[in-house]
Amino acid sequence: MINTLKNLFGFGPKLDYAELIKQGAIILDVRSKGEYAGGHIKDSINISVDALNNNLSKLKDKSKPIITCCASGMRSASAKSILKSNGYLQVHNGGSWYSLQNKIR
Repeated sequence: MINTLKNLFGFGPKLDYAELIKQGAIILDVRSKGEYAGGHIKDSINISVDALNNNLSKLKDKSKPIITCCASGMRSASAKSILKSNGYLQVHNGGSWYSLQNKIR
């Protein structure tokens, strides 16, 4: 149970996010448009978690790695669950966009 929670909130085994990006992973920022406009990771895609179910068509390849991020990691955990339940195979919670940005440099 604890390991499941750790993985859900991005505290599982350490991932090499920079390597995932090199392999073509998509960074999905699930904050609001206003939050995204205030700062974001270059080349990330912005779809708010509230609108994710209605915009899954923007994420066509379900086998391509996706790294979700938000302000703290809570919404990105929800987004990960939504994507996994819709058949996306490689979804990782990157936590906050700011800390993720530092991990991919």
